[in-house]
Amino acid sequence: MIANNQAGKQSSQARRLLLLAALGLTAGCQTSGVFASREKALVVPSVGRATEQLASENLDRELLNGPPTADQASANNKTPEPSSSTSPATAPISQVVFDEVIVDPSADSQLRKTAETSLSRLMALESPTADQSFTSTAVSSIAETAVWADGSGSTIHSINELGAVEGTVTGTITGMTLGQIEALALGNNPTIQELVATTQKAAGFRTQVSLRANPVLGYSGAQFADRETDQHTVFISQTIITADKLKLNRRVQNEALRAQLLELEAQKYRIATDIGIKFYDALAAQRRVLLIQEFQSVSDKGLEFAELRKQAEEGSQLEVVQAKVLKNEIDLALQQAEIRYKAAWRELAAIAGVPHMEPAPLAGELPTIASPLDWQSVASTIVCSSPEYQAAQTRVTQAKANICRQEVQPIPNLDLQFASGYDNGTDSGMINVQVGAPIPVFNKNQGNISAARAEYIRASREVDRIEDSIKARLAIVSGDFDSSLAAVSKYAKDILPNSREGLELAQIAYKAGETSYVQVLVAQRSFFNTNLDYIAAQAKLAQARTRVDGYVLTGALDAVVDRSGDDSLRGLTLSQQ
Repeated sequence: MIANNQAGKQSSQARRLLLLAALGLTAGCQTSGVFASREKALVVPSVGRATEQLASENLDRELLNGPPTADQASANNKTPEPSSSTSPATAPISQVVFDEVIVDPSADSQLRKTAETSLSRLMALESPTADQSFTSTAVSSIAETAVWADGSGSTIHSINELGAVEGTVTGTITGMTLGQIEALALGNNPTIQELVATTQKAAGFRTQVSLRANPVLGYSGAQFADRETDQHTVFISQTIITADKLKLNRRVQNEALRAQLLELEAQKYRIATDIGIKFYDALAAQRRVLLIQEFQSVSDKGLEFAELRKQAEEGSQLEVVQAKVLKNEIDLALQQAEIRYKAAWRELAAIAGVPHMEPAPLAGELPTIASPLDWQSVASTIVCSSPEYQAAQTRVTQAKANICRQEVQPIPNLDLQFASGYDNGTDSGMINVQVGAPIPVFNKNQGNISAARAEYIRASREVDRIEDSIKARLAIVSGDFDSSLAAVSKYAKDILPNSREGLELAQIAYKAGETSYVQVLVAQRSFFNTNLDYIAAQAKLAQARTRVDGYVLTGALDAVVDRSGDDSLRGLTLSQQ
C-alpha cells in the first residue's frame, strides 16, 4: 500500500513536471536526454496524445522564434512522426508523447529545477523600480512573448534579463515632458491672455486718473444790441487741482496694477499646478497600461497552462475558470487604463489651451522616494511667498491709499480764468481775471470716506481669509503627501517584495504538490493588484508635491475676476459738487 501511494505520488509529480517542461520549453530542451535513462525506471501514464504534442511543439516554436508565418502555420497542422534518431535539442517533445514515459527518479531534482525556470518565466514579473522603463518596442515584444533569443540563437533571456541583452534598446520612453506642456499652456491658456488684458487695463486707468484737466479756450461777446458799445473778449480757463489729488489717484490705481500683476503670477502657478496634476495622472495611466500589458501576456499563458493541466487530468475546471477570471480582469483593467489615459490627456490638452492636440507618449518619472516636510515651516513659507496672499495684501494697501485720497477730496480746487478783449464803447482794451472755488458746506465727501474705510476693513479680513484658506488647503495636501509617501515607502520596502515572494512561494508549493494551481492564481492576482496600487501611490505623491510647489493654487480654467479698477477717481477729482 505504501509503495503504491509513493508510486502514485511520484507519477502525479512526474506528470506535473512534464507539463511544466512542455510549456517552458527551455526545460524540455535541457532535460529530454534524461528520459532515455533506464536505471531505476518508473513507468507512469502518458500525459499527452498526438494533438497535445502538436500544440506543445507549436508553443515551443512560437516562444523561441516568435509568431509563426502563414507557411509555418500550415506546416504545423501536420501530425509529426516520432523518430528515434531525432536529437533532444531539435525535438524536445517527441520523447514524451507515447503511451508510456520512462522517467528516472534520480533526475527528479533536475526536472524540478528546469520546470521551475520555465514556470517562473511564464508567470513571474519583476516589480517596477525607479529606474525600470521600457520602450514601446520592448512593450510590444513583452505582449507577444515571454522570452527572447539573442543574436546567436543559443541563449534564451527572460523578461527580467531584457535589459542585459546586448543590442536591446531600453530606457525612458521618449515623449512630451512636463516642462514642454507647461510652456505650451502658458502660451495658449486663455486665462493668461485675459489677465494680461486686465493688467493692461489697470495700467491704462493708472495713466488716466493722473492726468491734469484740460484748459478751456473761448470767446465772449457782450452788448451787441447797443450800437458801438459792444465788447469782445477771448478767454482761457484752467482748473487747478489741489491737495495732490492726481498723485493720490495714481497711487491708488498703481496698487490695483500691482495686484493684477500678482494675480497674473498666481494664475501661472494655478496653470502649472493643474498641468502637473493632470500630467502625473496621465503618466500613471500610461504606466498602468504598460504594466497591465505585461501581466496580460502572463495571464494568457496561465490560462493556456490551466487548460493543458485539465486536458492532462492534472487540473480541474475550477482552475480554468479562475484563470479565465484573472485574464478577464486584466483585460478589463487594460481597457479602463487606456480610457483613463485618453481622458487624462484630453483634460491635459484642454488646460494647456490646445484641446485638439492628439495624445502622445509622456516622458517622466513617478517618485519612488521623497523627504518628509516640516508642514509648519512650509505653511509659513507658502503664506509669505504666495502671489495670492501678496495680491490680497496689495489690495489692503490700495484700500489704505484710497482712504487718503477720499479724505482730501473736500479740499476745493481752484478755477482760474484769464480774458483779454476790446471795448468799442471806450475804444480801449480789456483784461479780466477770475478765480473761483466751491465751498464744501454740504458735500464733504463723507459718504465716500466711510465707504473707503469699510473697504479697508474688508480687504484686511480678506487677507486673513486667504491665509486660512492656504493653510486649510495645505492641510489637505499634507495629508495626501504624508499618506502617499508612507504608502510608496511601504510598497517599495515591504509590500512589493513580500507580494513577489508570496508568488514565488506559491509556485514552489505548487511544484512540490503542496497546494493547488488556484493558489498560484490568487498570488498572481495579489501581485498584479499590488503593482497597480504602487503606481497609484506614486502618482498621488507626485500630485501632492506639485500642489505644494504651486502654493496650493489650482483652477487653471476658472473664471478670471477683473479687478483692474476704473477711472472714476478722475471724475471725482474734477467734480466737487
